[in-house]
Amino acid sequence: MNATEHEPVVLIAAILALAAGTFACRLAGPLLRSRLQVPEPVQRVLETAAIVLLTALVATTALTQGHAPAGPARPIGVAVAGILAWRKAPFLVVVLSAAAATALLRLAGLA
Repeated sequence: MNATEHEPVVLIAAILALAAGTFACRLAGPLLRSRLQVPEPVQRVLETAAIVLLTALVATTALTQGHAPAGPARPIGVAVAGILAWRKAPFLVVVLSAAAATALLRLAGLA
């Protein structure tokens, strides 16, 4: 048996275990929310941390490809999406506009 091949029972058990863990994590939020009091400064830090985390994720995804910098098409497409999201455009418009901008720039030779 190859190292990448697994028995179907093992895969199904792993999927069920991950599904149960995911469901438990999602259920813990509503159940614990009424029992835990988070201080106001901690809430502000958590809100800021979420914004910083999402910004870092967008920056690394938009600016790099593998271990090299991405071409200009992807960051420009992400910028188009950011501007449209900031202007409160519908999500579908944001996604399609960003994809179209990136595709057109790549078609024009900007990778």
